[in-house]
Amino acid sequence: VQLQASGGGLVLAGGSLSLHCAASGRIVNIDYMGWYRQAPGTQRELVAKITSVGATNYADFVKGRFTISRDNAGNTVYLQMNSLKPEDTAVYYCAARRAFSAGFSYWGQGTLVTVSS
Repeated sequence: VQLQASGGGLVLAGGSLSLHCAASGRIVNIDYMGWYRQAPGTQRELVAKITSVGATNYADFVKGRFTISRDNAGNTVYLQMNSLKPEDTAVYYCAARRAFSAGFSYWGQGTLVTVSS
């Protein structure tokens, strides 16, 4: 499975960005898809995840501001980011989990989001 993420960029605080990630290859066995982020000097952290039937889970620091969604075919995941803050600046990675695996199995290359104050 290959994941291709795009949509990052530079935005002013309070602005919005939309990320998307397309999966290709043997996607039939994917259940969860999600987004992680990593700021310089910090560990990678979960932002949001979504199951194959659309159930979602968000980190507390993005609740009410970010929305994760997935297309009907299940092979593209989106992250709509609103009310962005400078502390949201990070490289955002999409991820996918092979069904019944312990964690995310596949990772995209990352896309940089920079929020300027």
